[in-house]
Amino acid sequence: MNTLRPDLQTIADLIAPQARVLDIGCGDGALLAWLAANKQVDGRGIEIDMSAVHAALALGLSVVQGDVNHDLVHYPDACVDVVVLSQALQMLHAPKDVLQQLLRIGKCAIVSVPNFGHWKSRAALLLGGKMPVTKQLSYSWYDTPNIHFCTIRDFEQLCEQMNIRITHQQMVDVDGVPTRVSGKSWRANVFGAQGIFVLESR
Repeated sequence: MNTLRPDLQTIADLIAPQARVLDIGCGDGALLAWLAANKQVDGRGIEIDMSAVHAALALGLSVVQGDVNHDLVHYPDACVDVVVLSQALQMLHAPKDVLQQLLRIGKCAIVSVPNFGHWKSRAALLLGGKMPVTKQLSYSWYDTPNIHFCTIRDFEQLCEQMNIRITHQQMVDVDGVPTRVSGKSWRANVFGAQGIFVLESR
């Protein structure tokens, strides 16, 4: 597997060669497969969708079926170097609890979140008076898996409250391509379609 979705490539670029990686909500294992082939990582994954688990297993990956909302407590402390959670935090029942688990399990965590404060979402609410449906947020309000809506600033403030240090952050556009806007600024909160954050405990 030679190419990755652009936002996953941004995440992959942040991971050191031969790192021990746990990809939570790993889907079909695309990121793990790329990391194994190109960075020789020792990768593991957890995924709730059994068809995706089968697809990952078919690639020779070490992936188990599990529910992120409940099963992370079974992983030992500091058992991996990096924990990845891509575009899933907003779908979880208790995001704060999951963030605590990520930083217990790994030395650092890479978390990506869709930005509900992106200008296209703001425009849809302002001009159309309806919940936004965009390329990044493609579900209607009645069938969305997203149950916790947040902006980039919301996520930054949550990390501050939880005493989590953001050591790196990168905004990407609606296609997942890195943008020039980054850091704690109003521009990142308005123009970043998705934020990718590297987190460590203080």
